[in-house]
Amino acid sequence: MSLIETERLTMREISPSDAPFVLALLNEPSFIKNIGDRNVGDLKSAEFYIRDRVLASYKEHGFGMYLLALKGDPKTAIGLCGLVKRPSLDYPDIGYALFPDYWGQGYAREAASAVLNYGRKQLKLRVIVGITNPDNQASGRVLEAIGLTFQKMVTLDGGIINRLYM
Repeated sequence: MSLIETERLTMREISPSDAPFVLALLNEPSFIKNIGDRNVGDLKSAEFYIRDRVLASYKEHGFGMYLLALKGDPKTAIGLCGLVKRPSLDYPDIGYALFPDYWGQGYAREAASAVLNYGRKQLKLRVIVGITNPDNQASGRVLEAIGLTFQKMVTLDGGIINRLYM
């Protein structure tokens, strides 16, 4: 069942049956470079990641990452988009990751804008931020396109430095 829809996309909660998709996306070289290695190396660890991180976030915060699919082909997952609450940030941040075949077509901006709207209107979140790897200029442009502006550099868990947008 679709939670969020846009003109071209649907987003729904992730389930353990999505483990093959999660395994493939989290091991995409661009995901590891721009977001980080989640140490998900097989289907069993992908199922654990879904239960331990994604489903736990839905339960604890009422939001999380959602599976992103094309509206005309909802069985084909093209990426993730959603909200994450990190211990090192005061506010939830918007996150997204798409398979490279879907880059440059406006899907990240469309999904991020819809999630931002959902967070503000449905979830009544007062502040939503965005973070990017300093080298990931494309992600910064997506955050700016949805109305966030660069504020400062921040250090996240594990000493990772990122650009913070509000």
